[in-house]
Amino acid sequence: MVPHEKGERIPLTICDYDTQKGTVSFAFHEVGKTTKELGCYNVGDNLLNVTGPLGNPSEVKNFGKVLCVGGSIMIAPIILQIKAMKEAGNNVTTILGARIKDAMIMEKEAKELSDKVYVATDDGSYGYKGLDFLKDLLKTEKFDRCVVMGPVVLMRDVSEITKPYGIPTIITLTPVMIDGMGMCGVCRVTVGGKMLFGCVDGPEFDGHLTDFEELIQRQRQMLPEERLSSLVWETSGGCKCGRNKA
Repeated sequence: MVPHEKGERIPLTICDYDTQKGTVSFAFHEVGKTTKELGCYNVGDNLLNVTGPLGNPSEVKNFGKVLCVGGSIMIAPIILQIKAMKEAGNNVTTILGARIKDAMIMEKEAKELSDKVYVATDDGSYGYKGLDFLKDLLKTEKFDRCVVMGPVVLMRDVSEITKPYGIPTIITLTPVMIDGMGMCGVCRVTVGGKMLFGCVDGPEFDGHLTDFEELIQRQRQMLPEERLSSLVWETSGGCKCGRNKA
């Protein structure tokens, strides 16, 4: 997605769509320059372009019993995955994770679609504290597949927890992208010792084979530039063209 002719291209995960209206929906945190810009847009405003969907479609079929884990803003797209898994005939258990209670989103939607729902927060202000309870859950319940969407650290931790149980664990990666066509190599990740690209080989990868430490290091490389870009945007006036948050 590119908001305007001088904007940057960023990857966002689709969290809903309407085939009748011909629309797609995205959810995002306002953490950097571009997402803060998008937060200034109002109904009726135009984006320069949206390219996608990129990569490969999700593998959705009747696996049996599926565990869906969504964290932070990626709870939004995991809801779409839950819906698809249920429609394919699966029994779905959902775990929603957030930093604090006030950051928990779409719990109602998850409960309407899932067979069972657990919630957890980093500080324990709502539901379970952290993911330790998942270890106990896997001792008593058998799952045929696990799908995880969220911060990289969450996906890493869930993958480490499910690995001893041999549960196929699929993660969704949205690394930094530029062209989105597999040519620039910026979104490269190492999976099973092989270099793959998030935009053409992903966005879903085997969580048990992904080199998370390398991925985390690559993400952190651009943090100084991202913070500087956001600061320059804010100090130069922020929202332009009369776009103000509703």
